[in-house]
Amino acid sequence: MIRVIRPLPEDEVVLMYRQTIRPLYAYVSRRVGRDQSLAEDLVQEAWMRALDDWSAKGLPEEPLAWLLRVAHNILMSHFRRIRLQQLDPAVIDLAAEDPALGPTNAEAAAAIGWGMAQLRRADADVLEAFYFDGRSVREIAAEHSISERAVEGRLRRAREKLKKKLKKKLGPTAFRAQQGEGATPNVRSTRAQ
Repeated sequence: MIRVIRPLPEDEVVLMYRQTIRPLYAYVSRRVGRDQSLAEDLVQEAWMRALDDWSAKGLPEEPLAWLLRVAHNILMSHFRRIRLQQLDPAVIDLAAEDPALGPTNAEAAAAIGWGMAQLRRADADVLEAFYFDGRSVREIAAEHSISERAVEGRLRRAREKLKKKLKKKLGPTAFRAQQGEGATPNVRSTRAQ
């Protein structure tokens, strides 16, 4: 069967762009430490892929969800390719405990992004949902049809895996304090309210 590919009407593309650019840019920007130039490059790449794909297949049912998934994949590819540098142990310590706090610094964002790219998708997704997207334990539990305690356990294990990956890559001196006295407190509690 021959498939006829129709060009996307310019007004449809402009409308989709206007509806999706802010949430897409916010999603990417939070994950790259607010590095405006990098965020713009990655968003542009996501949109270029969208134009190629949508021209051939038509608009997806949920264009923003499609763009966010593509942006996620672009981010993971980007972070897998970067070379990490030694960072201030306080920044890494804080970032590993609360991944949403470290990425205000581009270098810490690169380290967290690299670490997240090394995790299993399920672990990275739960950390992203809680820390970057600001969803509550209750919301994540409802979305995955599991108990809030299960989400808390997944978050704890995913944070530990992230910390382990970063420690392996950056060396044991990358973390200021081990458990116990002087350890950085988890700023955003995962306990359900």
